[in-house]
Amino acid sequence: MDRILISACLLGAPVRYDGKGKLLVHPLIERWRNEGRLVSFCPELAGGFQTPRPAAEIAANASGDAVLAGEGKVIDVEGADVTAMFVEGARQALAKARAERCRHALLIDGSPSCGSLSIYDGRFLGERHPGRGVTAALLAANGVEVFAPVDIDRLAALLSPA
Repeated sequence: MDRILISACLLGAPVRYDGKGKLLVHPLIERWRNEGRLVSFCPELAGGFQTPRPAAEIAANASGDAVLAGEGKVIDVEGADVTAMFVEGARQALAKARAERCRHALLIDGSPSCGSLSIYDGRFLGERHPGRGVTAALLAANGVEVFAPVDIDRLAALLSPA
């Protein structure tokens, strides 16, 4: 049975920067939970962050791929460089995916960790651009296919039966 690494916030866990969850209500989530497919994980907490915490974005309209290549930084709204914690969280997410044999990940979009379609541009103005967060980039580079919530039906079509 295929297992899915899922952003803990999508299951309602209050792990986001603002201390809230972002519950994804979809019949497939409940089915996959009952089948034991879901592996809940928050890379930001794994990287050492607390909840709540200052919002962070990948600076200068860069992406998680640039961060992993040492060419980008993650900065919080107070100006602190939090890159190392995001990279550590991504490494922990990859380790968890490997340990749990997750070939797929369902991650919250927009996040500097988990975004897979778009991420915020680093100006803290609510503007997004196409790109991946640090965790999404590391997972994808290591063979874990990453999906955003809008792609849940496409993910479902790829899964083996329970």
